[in-house]
Amino acid sequence: MQRVARAAVRVDDEVVGQIAEPGLCVLVGATHDDGPEQVALIVRKIAELRLLDGEVSVQDADAPVLVVSQFTLYADTRKGRRPSWNAAAPREVAEPLVEQVVAGLVERGIRVATGQFGAHMQVEIVNDGPVTILLEA
Repeated sequence: MQRVARAAVRVDDEVVGQIAEPGLCVLVGATHDDGPEQVALIVRKIAELRLLDGEVSVQDADAPVLVVSQFTLYADTRKGRRPSWNAAAPREVAEPLVEQVVAGLVERGIRVATGQFGAHMQVEIVNDGPVTILLEA
């Protein structure tokens, strides 16, 4: 998660998701054994962690969140020169989990923009602080 002044995602030079005001950009990766319990924890933390100016959460500040799927968070670089992606969940597992994170945030009344799952995306982030938090479930 990154606290941002603004953020946008482009696919083929077209903006597919953006937030134009302070909020969070959340890069979401999934592994093989992730499920509803991990989704619920991640949603709660994204919504409630007091990371914005004034030590308020996105839920308290009515701030937006940009959610971008990113399997590369599970890269294993311990051996050789080429990362292994074995720890990343396959699309049929990961895509529904990312969608559930988005749905959970929306259910909490949070404004959510998204990237496009599986697409080659250009992510433009103006990190505020900088504040970057690694959140694991």
